[in-house]
Amino acid sequence: MPIVSSVYDYIVVGAGPAGCLLANRLSADPSVKVLLLEAGGQDNYAWIHIPVGYLFCIGNPRTDWCFKTQPQPGLDGRSLNYPRGKVLGGCSSINGMIYMRGQSSDYDRWEALGNPGWGWKDVLPLFRKSENHHAGTSEFHSADGEWRVEQQRYRWPILDAFREAAAESGIASIDDFNTGDNQGCGYFQVNQKSGVRWNSAKAFLRPARTRANLTIHTGVRVDKVLLEEGRAHAVVARWQGEDHPFQARGEIILCAGAIGSPNILQRSGIGPRPLLERLGITVQHELPGVGGNLQDHLQLRLVYKVSNARTLNQVANSLWGKFGMGVRYLYDRSGPLAMAPSQLGAFVRSSPEQPSPNLQYHVQPLSLERFGEPLHRFPAFTASVCNLRPKSRGRVDISSADPDSPPLIDPNYLSDPDDVQVAVDAIRLTRKIVQGAALQGFAPQEYLPGVDVQSEEALRAAAGRIGTTIFHPAGTCRMGNDTLAVVDAQLKVRGVQGLRVADASIMPEIVSGNTCSPTVMIAEKAAQMILDPQPLEAVPVTSLQMPETI
Repeated sequence: MPIVSSVYDYIVVGAGPAGCLLANRLSADPSVKVLLLEAGGQDNYAWIHIPVGYLFCIGNPRTDWCFKTQPQPGLDGRSLNYPRGKVLGGCSSINGMIYMRGQSSDYDRWEALGNPGWGWKDVLPLFRKSENHHAGTSEFHSADGEWRVEQQRYRWPILDAFREAAAESGIASIDDFNTGDNQGCGYFQVNQKSGVRWNSAKAFLRPARTRANLTIHTGVRVDKVLLEEGRAHAVVARWQGEDHPFQARGEIILCAGAIGSPNILQRSGIGPRPLLERLGITVQHELPGVGGNLQDHLQLRLVYKVSNARTLNQVANSLWGKFGMGVRYLYDRSGPLAMAPSQLGAFVRSSPEQPSPNLQYHVQPLSLERFGEPLHRFPAFTASVCNLRPKSRGRVDISSADPDSPPLIDPNYLSDPDDVQVAVDAIRLTRKIVQGAALQGFAPQEYLPGVDVQSEEALRAAAGRIGTTIFHPAGTCRMGNDTLAVVDAQLKVRGVQGLRVADASIMPEIVSGNTCSPTVMIAEKAAQMILDPQPLEAVPVTSLQMPETI
């Protein structure tokens, strides 16, 4: 429909997990006008809603921005595809649907870094507020919210065997990863409802769409925020090739993600002076930390051929298998089409010196060379393992003042020697698990990185060869009270009035798990602070220090 520029109380930029929740919470007051702007389209593509359809959404320009990283020296100079949701629901429309909070120590560390109100005791009620848990209300869960969490509806014997082998290696079986301590092995709970993906658009926008005070525009890409005397008062957005201004009486909240939010700030003249001046952008407010501190979970995808086992490889490569999957899904919304890409998970320490689990496994009854390519024709499973607390830091910057120009994404993977060592330890631990008696009936044979990779030097090289993103960028507008912090503990952009950031970019350090539901929590916290502003007592930064950023 035609865009009519107007004045709003709140402008929310980006309809991903954070933006959808904020649009819901802010528009609950009928006396205020709320505008939600999304650069992508409607979430009416069928493969968004069928869980296994992530295979057809990632790398698809209809639903994915299809970004690429800069060549990565730590990954043999490879440039990785870097999926980001380009649709209502954002990444919750194309991700793995895993419901994961991280560890209680993640949030206590955020608070210890000088961010009052962000400890585990503070954020647990916010996780519970939005949650609609299949098991009902308990100490750690709630059934009163909109963010549906269910058990998975299909299991594979090969994954059960991996879980038993993990137990033989000392990794206990557990049922719930979301009580603050996620150590152990178990099946992920997922954001699904009766075998259908439950994205943030369904959870938070659907109940609010009929509100007269909420305006939602799709296909509208925000270029920049306009400042006047140090206050954000409007955004300029591009629709059908023309720029449209939208004014805000109250606040503008950026929820465009760890790539989009820092890019919008930089195009607005808010960011590192050298970058802005080099691109001919007038510096409105110098904030050197914008775009820095980029963190991501690098996964090592170890692939094992198996015998005497049914995996998705055989099913998906068979005409009758595909037919059977479709019939089963139509019948009761179960079977392989209902599966999350990763069904079984594990959290474990890479070495005894680690204070808490620093590795996460995503175990999949399938294998492929890389995302976007066909499944292998031989039966296999993938044990993907990622370093939850990487020390390597990268950055994301705009490449020009034109919002249509692709960003420069440099995660700087494996640039820290400790990350390389964790990767080596992770490969060795995975091999130990796969050697467990419970898996020997399936005769696992290592396909990647290969049994010939044994020496320390060879393992280090293998990590660079098989490492790839697991799609969890964070930290590029980080929260804190030092000179490189971008937002304060109330998520207000430092030195600018009327402007906040509320998405994964504000994480001082990436959480120890998948990032979608922590982003929902961040938005819940932002809504709480906007609607009921309470001054937070400043706390001193402890001896904990932020890693150096590039």
